[in-house]
Formats: sequence, C-alpha cells, structure tokens
Amino acid sequence: MSNFSKFGFILATLGSSIGLGHIWRFPYMAGVSGGGGFVILFLFLSLSIGVAMLVAEMVIGHSTKTNTTEAFKALDPSPKKRWGYAGITLIGGPFILTFYSIVLGWVLYYLFVVSFDLPQEISASEMRFNHLLSDGLWSQILGFSGVLAITGWVVSRGIKDGIEKLNFVLMPLLFVIFIGLLVYAMGMPSFGKAFDFMFAFRLEDITTNVLVASLGQVFFSLSLGVGIIITYAASTHKKQNLLKSAIWVVVPGILISLIAGLMIFTFVFEYGAQVSQGPGLVFVSLPLVFGKMGLVGNVISVLFLCALGFAGITSTISLLEPSVMYIIDRFKIKRFSATWLVVLAIYICGLLLILSLNKDYAPSLTYFHKSLFDWVDFSSSAIVMPLGGFLSVVFVGWVIGRERVYALSAHFLSPKMFALWYFILRYIAPLVVLVIWLAKILEIFA
Repeated sequence: MSNFSKFGFILATLGSSIGLGHIWRFPYMAGVSGGGGFVILFLFLSLSIGVAMLVAEMVIGHSTKTNTTEAFKALDPSPKKRWGYAGITLIGGPFILTFYSIVLGWVLYYLFVVSFDLPQEISASEMRFNHLLSDGLWSQILGFSGVLAITGWVVSRGIKDGIEKLNFVLMPLLFVIFIGLLVYAMGMPSFGKAFDFMFAFRLEDITTNVLVASLGQVFFSLSLGVGIIITYAASTHKKQNLLKSAIWVVVPGILISLIAGLMIFTFVFEYGAQVSQGPGLVFVSLPLVFGKMGLVGNVISVLFLCALGFAGITSTISLLEPSVMYIIDRFKIKRFSATWLVVLAIYICGLLLILSLNKDYAPSLTYFHKSLFDWVDFSSSAIVMPLGGFLSVVFVGWVIGRERVYALSAHFLSPKMFALWYFILRYIAPLVVLVIWLAKILEIFA
C-alpha cells in the first residue's frame, strides 16, 4: 500500500475537512445563529475538542496501518474483537456522498450556467434555484454524474498518483482564490460591518441553540466519524507527529471558514441581501449580489464557485476512500474495480435522491413531510457522523487502555499533553457528541 508524504497527509486531511462544510455551511450557520457568539464558540471548540478528536482517530489509523474495521479489531484488547463492528461507520462516507455529490453538482451548474446569467432580483434568484431542484432533473443528473466521475477517477489512481497529487494542486489554488477575494472585499465599505457581525462578542448571542449549532459545525467540518481520518492516517509516515498534523488541519480550516464568512457577509451587507438566508445563502443571496456587481460580479462568481468546487471535490474523494480501502483489503480486488463498484452503488442511490426533489416524483419519495434527499441529509449529521465519532472517542478513551494509548502517542505527546488530551477524550468529547446527537434527534419532534 502506498503512503502519503508527511505534508501530503496534512493536505489530504485538510482537503477532507475544507469542503462544503467550511465554505457553504459555516457562513449560513453563522448567519442564522447571529454571527459573533457562534463564531467565537466555533473557534474555541475547534481548537480544543476538535483537535482532540482528530488526534484520537489519527492514532487508531496510524498505529494499525489498515482499514477502519481491521484497525478497531487490531486495537481491541478483548479476545472476541467485537469492536471490529465499529468499523461499520465507514459506510457513512458513501452514504453522505449520495447527497453531497448532488449539492456539489449544483455548484457546477451555478459555475457553468448561472455565473454567466446572474439574476438581478431576489425573486428571480429564488425562482432559478427552485427550478433547478423541482424541474431541472437532467441538469442535476449531469452535475451529479460529473462529480462522481471525477471522484472515482482520482480515487482509482491511488494515494500517491491520485489523492495526494490532486490536493497538492487544489489546496494552494483554493487559498490563493479566497485570499484574493478577501482582499477585494476589504476594499468595500461594508467590510467593517461584516467584521463586526462575525467577531463582536455579545453575551446575549450565547444561547443553547447557538452552542449546539457550533458543536455540530465543528463535527461536520472536521470529517469526524466516517472513517476518513482513520483511513488517511493508516497511509501516513510512521514518524508523523499527529498533534502537529491535527493543528495544521484545524487552523487552515478555520482560516478558510473565516475568510469565506468575511467575504460573503461583506458582499451581502454591501448589496442589502439577506444574511439569514440559511442553506440558500450561496445559491440564492450570493448570485443576486454578484449580479448587482456587473461584469466584476461574473468574474467573482466564477472564482468563488471554482474555489467551492475545488473544496467539494477534495471532500468527495475523502468520503469515498475509506470504503474503497476496506473492499481492497477485505476482498483482495484491484483498486480500480473496488472504486467503481462503490461509485456505481452511490450513483444508483443518488439518482433516487434527485428524483425525490423533482416535482413529478417527489410525492412517491416523501416520508413524514421530508423528501428522501432531506432524510439522508438529516440522518448523516444526526446519526451517522455522531455515532462514528462517539465510538472512536470511547474506544480510545475507555477501551484500549491508558498505558497502551500512551505508548501509541508517546512519540508526539508529552506526559502533560497526554494527560490533558486523554481527559478530554474520556469525559468531555463523549458528552459533546451526546449533546449534538440528542439535539439533532429532538429536531424530529420539534
């Protein structure tokens, strides 16, 4: 099995986290959560609990050098090796990909179609997006097919020639584009208002809902709980400093989130769009804002959507790799065949989700007032990811044993750092995951 270089591992892990979660989800969550309080909590939780949970999953993969299921088995101290069943969480990647690739397909549609015909009124922008969902069946299928084709091609080429090479190109390009857009936004009068919205601390903004939202964002943005981190860590250098790697993943991810937020809110405030648009912020409010900029708006729209597309593709690749690696190890088949078998299964399921959004097929694919697409989206963040994250932190914090965990982490953690990290894993991280889980489940009955 080929391995990442030390820097390649950081870029690949960073690529898995800097996807739609940081660029699409973070700004709209900040918008609906009131800005400052959400952002400050997100920063604190990312640098504490986020780093601790990343390191825990890295330790599982790095110490065993195998797929997610076999990694749990290898570290399970009991003779029956029942913790191997925890590896079932790797199915979360393909599960999430069924809807994530559809959303990324929307990005491609907006990049190649809407960027050159930007709306001038909010009603036109809303109509464009709603038309894509309910009537644009073939546009969605085309975008979805393109995303999965690119993802499958990269993963089928392997660690060195596929995943690492792509991240070496796309991650620097992503930062260059976003820094350029931020510099442009800083010249606008509304930049100060956007900065105040995101960073002004207002005690009344810290509510239970905002706390849960910020915890959920940390979880969603770091690719925890679906086997990605375990799988990538299994393919890294044996002397990799996992704590430094985790920090190098979290900090640039935070920077991208903040840059995206500052840039988007500057544009939104400058042109009077809705800051609390929710998930439609990127697909409804921003196209309207870009449309009011004239020709410059077309250019900025293309650059922004290219960056969003780059980030999304690196994440789809990460979501696919764990299941492919498992099939290769378990059934001893070639990477090419394993990759396209999984892609085919995702494609078939994804087509059903697209049909569930279409006005002609939605009635047959809607259950309890939610479309099949909405149910998969909801259950991935409410069940799949929290379950996987909970199993990982409990396994490292309570099952493996303190002495063995210390031996696995002694090459990069001092005794004091180990004590702090281990305390977070045993007592704080499980509680955080349970809070997110409970809050998400209660949404069903709200």
